Amino acid sequence: MNETQVTVIGNVATEVTYAQTSGGVPVANFRLASTERRFDRARDGWVDGETQWLTVTAWRALAGHLLDSLSKGDPVVVSGRLRVREWTEGEVKRSRVEIDARSVGHDLSRGTTRFSWAPGARGGSPGGSVSGSPGGPPGGAPGWAAGGTSGPEEASGAPGAAFGEAVPGWIVDALRGRRPAGAGAGVVADGESGGDA
Repeated sequence: MNETQVTVIGNVATEVTYAQTSGGVPVANFRLASTERRFDRARDGWVDGETQWLTVTAWRALAGHLLDSLSKGDPVVVSGRLRVREWTEGEVKRSRVEIDARSVGHDLSRGTTRFSWAPGARGGSPGGSVSGSPGGPPGGAPGWAAGGTSGPEEASGAPGAAFGEAVPGWIVDALRGRRPAGAGAGVVADGESGGDA
């Protein structure tokens, strides 16, 4: 089956609404406003273009996380399946564009946020297998990322072992916050601050 997967950047335009289906499945919705930004040569600056309005729907754990995490006005990035709903009200045909969300997060190009693990998510689900590994980390994340070990090289003692042999050592160093010899800006070593801080 072909599905149209999209990623949309915008702002939360309404408060998140939360409910449960008759079968007890959590569902949350909010309206997303995505406004095009384009450069206007006549004004020699960036201007707002047309705003697209979409309804974002999330299910199960993601629904609860949206309720706890998002507020009206927050800049977000939404990824999921695009759907167009059509219906008729009397003689008028109506439609609505929706995104069945797979992932939602704050847009970090416009601000900062702090991540908190959901209960039972860090280091594995208490109810059983996650990603094919009993008690393993969610979403296929390396064990060190879910709190199993303190770094990628500690998973088996070899640099990059948690990622497989194809990962170069400089990536592992960057993830650990080490600055390789002769490195320029962009990789920050332990105890150093980057940028203008």
